[in-house]
This record gives sequence, C-alpha cells and structure tokens, in this order.
Amino acid sequence: MALFTSPPQSICILRLSAIGDVCNTIAAVQAIQAHWPKTQITWVTGSLEAKLLKSIQGVNIVVFDKKAGWRGYRDLWRQLHGQQFDALLHMQYALRASIATLGIKANYKLGFDADRAQDFQQLFTNVKVPSPQKMHVLDGLLAFNDTLGIPAEFPSWQLNYSQQHADWVEPLLVGQRNLIIVPAASKGYKNWTAEGYVAVINHAVEKGWKVILAGSPAAIEVELGAKIEALCSHTITNVIGQSSLMQMLALLDMGDLVIAPDTGPTHMANAMQTPVIGLYAHHNPQRTGPYRYLDYVVSAYEEAIVAETGKASRELEWRARVKDKHAMQRIKAESVVAMFDHVVKSEALQ
Repeated sequence: MALFTSPPQSICILRLSAIGDVCNTIAAVQAIQAHWPKTQITWVTGSLEAKLLKSIQGVNIVVFDKKAGWRGYRDLWRQLHGQQFDALLHMQYALRASIATLGIKANYKLGFDADRAQDFQQLFTNVKVPSPQKMHVLDGLLAFNDTLGIPAEFPSWQLNYSQQHADWVEPLLVGQRNLIIVPAASKGYKNWTAEGYVAVINHAVEKGWKVILAGSPAAIEVELGAKIEALCSHTITNVIGQSSLMQMLALLDMGDLVIAPDTGPTHMANAMQTPVIGLYAHHNPQRTGPYRYLDYVVSAYEEAIVAETGKASRELEWRARVKDKHAMQRIKAESVVAMFDHVVKSEALQ
C-alpha cells in the first residue's frame, strides 16, 4: 500500500556514494520530481558526488564529509536542524549512512527489507521497502518510489552541463566517430589489461575511429593510461587526469561510444544515453551493469564465479562477488572486439 495518496511536502534522500550508485539514484529521484513536481527534495551526499548532482535541477544538496569523523555528523545535523521531512529515503545500507539518519527527522524512514539490507540498516528505519524481483541496484532504488506511491516507469535521466564544459570537449573530437575509453576503476582488481585495450584500440582505429582515453588523476588510472599509450602503435588522445567531473560528463555525452570497466563513468555514459560496453568480472552485471546497455556488457563473471565456488550464480546469494583479483584477465580481447562491432552495427555508428 502506498505511503502517500497526495504529494508530500518534503523528502530527504540519503545516498552518499559512489558515483555509479548516485547516477542510478538520480533516475529514481527524477521520477519522484516528475510525479510530484512541488515536493521539496533534499539530498545528503558526499563531496565528490555533490559535484555530479550540480547536473540536475530542483534538489537541495547537503554535503556530508565522511572523512571528518564525528565532526562530519555534527556538521550534517546542524545543516538539517529544524527540518522535519515527510519521508527519508535511506538508500545506502552502509553503517556510516545509517548513523547519519539519527540526526535527520522524518515521519517515515524507508530502508531496504531483509533481502537487501546490510550492516544493521533495518534498525534505523521504520518502513521496509519490499525487494523487487529484478536484482539490479536501480530496480532496488525504484522500489522506494513504489512504496511512496510513484507509478512504475522505465527510468530516465536528465543531466545537464554548461557550454564551458562542452567547449573543453569539442577540440578533442573529430569528424569521424569518437570512442571514449575509461580504462580504469579506482579499485585495481576491476581493471582489464593494457594489452586487451590496445587490441581493441587497434581494431577501432583501423575502422576509422578516433580513440580518447579518459579518467581521473588517480595514480592507478594515469599509470594504466600511460601503459596503453606506450603499447599502442596508433596515435590516440590521452586526457586521463585532465578533466573535471562535469567535463567528463560532457565528454561521455558528446562521444559516440564508451568502453569502461565497473566504474562511475560507465553509469554516467548510461545516463547520457551514450552506448557503453561495460567490462565485468567481479560483480554480476545484471546487478551493477549500465542499466540501458546490459546487452552490451562483456562479462567473465559467470565463468569466474563457477571457477571460484563450483556453483552457478543462480545457486548463490544474489550479491555474490568474485574474489579472484585476476578475474578480469578472463575477458578476451576478441570478445570485446566482437562486441564493439556488434554495437557499431546495432547503434548505426558506421
């Protein structure tokens, strides 16, 4: 039964991190805005994620500094002092997020049910959101909307960036098709091999595509990009570490095709409706893959989970993760090349 039969005055969203999960949450929040345009929405999030949320409209953003310890909680609660929300959507089951709810006043505090909750989240909520049949993270978030009383629709995103951000991207692009490769995630075990990327780059360049490497200034990303560039016999453009988050959003939007592992820009590309080939081995892409483009994922997850546990994923707990740090090496370059050709044809990108 829906909690609200008429629009509530105010809702608080609690989703602190990470970029990919925040991207998924945006779709759920914008569905609320579309159905209840006069409802005031406050979103508590992390400092990096707050930069991405500047791309959406109609949301009051409150930054929580998770690195500040108890001072971070006190600062958060001080910012929200005197506010009483009709509902708090506790969309992150990490214990640090649950502690944050103690200083947020709301008539209803919605959280995941026993199937999806972790880290004692159920102790901090008074409404348990029934888990959907689909395992994807976004479907779990959309279930909050269903509990509120929002009609179910296929998720959509409206993210915006400035002309200044577009101006940064335009000199990087050329007349032919542009392939954006974000080769690295912040966690090294999620990353594919430099040699694999080079094989795909060579194929793309020979097909007439320009290739741009992108990513954050993190050492692991810069180092992998440099290795790819050193091994590549073709000229490519490497802007890893040179873009802001909003410039990255513009680049992912203005490019024609993206290849990336399980990382934030994969979901940013998905939100901008830029076809993305996700490379997965540690998490089930049916749970964490780019929502619009799950059919374009190249995955070694099933092979790796069977090798590690002796069981198929359907026999395991729904969030089972592959622990083998070398699992991404199971992805073969020819599989990614074949998917590249398939996407080019399917999306009419010739």
